[in-house]
Amino acid sequence: MSSEPLVLGIETSCDETGVGIVQGTRLLADAVASSVDEHARFGGVVPEVASRAHLEAIVPMIERALSIAGVQLQDIDAFAVTCGPGLSGALLVGTAAAKALSVATGKPVYAVNHLTGHVVVDELEHGLLPSTAVGLLVSGGHSSLLVLGDHGSQFTSLGSTLDDAAGEAFDKVARLLGLPFPGGPWIDRTAVAGDPRAIAFPRGLTAGHDMVEHRFDFSFSGLKTSVARWVANCQREGVKVPVADVAASFQEAVVDVLLRKALDACEHTGADHLILGGGVAANSRLRAQATQRCAGAGVIVRVPSPALCTDNGAMIAAVGSKLARAGVRGSDLAFPTTSVLDLSTTVVSNDV
Repeated sequence: MSSEPLVLGIETSCDETGVGIVQGTRLLADAVASSVDEHARFGGVVPEVASRAHLEAIVPMIERALSIAGVQLQDIDAFAVTCGPGLSGALLVGTAAAKALSVATGKPVYAVNHLTGHVVVDELEHGLLPSTAVGLLVSGGHSSLLVLGDHGSQFTSLGSTLDDAAGEAFDKVARLLGLPFPGGPWIDRTAVAGDPRAIAFPRGLTAGHDMVEHRFDFSFSGLKTSVARWVANCQREGVKVPVADVAASFQEAVVDVLLRKALDACEHTGADHLILGGGVAANSRLRAQATQRCAGAGVIVRVPSPALCTDNGAMIAAVGSKLARAGVRGSDLAFPTTSVLDLSTTVVSNDV
């Protein structure tokens, strides 16, 4: 039996109820219940619906994770839970459960940053993070470039989105094209039949003057508007919208900007590793282009499997495991939830 701590992680920041169990860097269980189908008819996540879905799923997911891992609750050495960023009501469900488990078992709980989980989860598949790397975090609510230090124990922000995050842009463009929610997977599938060079959509914040003031920042609202105008023009002229070509060209613009800036960040910092994380990192075109372009630049790219890119409890357990192995003290039970949490904060006490 491993001497490394057994950590149970809980993730309820948005519309997935995730519970994962990790020992060291070994994933023992990853149970996820999604409420995405309940939100689809609204075209986006409804916070109250998400919170109620978490309430219904949290106990079954905990029981399922324990069963998959073949362990008992009393075997758990520490708990970890997302305390932010995320939807306030959704976060409260997860943190309440984690605090209750901590009190019931007498084991510590780590209140951790959801965003760092998207990076640290890579350790479950590819081993410890390198001493220094650039992280590209792309999801429905975040598009950020980070410098990872001390093997992923330190995070420094290089830049972030100034408006729409990449995942948010995927959802909005999917709606313009009549594709279902969530938009990311549907655009990815639809784009396979399209030509990524069919339409020259703009690459936000890549012009000369932008690269001076916003070198490592992202902007996708202009791209979204460009797609909307292109589709509207087709409709005005009575021309059938070539959905596959639009999807492929839009996706190519997003991927191009993400990787162009990420590789520039690697060159700027001298990092020879690029770590991808977040829901958009499951996009097949981003993964393929990252592999190709990083190889050409002499950069090693690491990206988790698609199932570990989207929100899950395993990534939170991975952060908790990293903290426990480093001997970090657990959070005080008075720790709050916070809808906004800076990337420099990995674990929260009670003073946020």
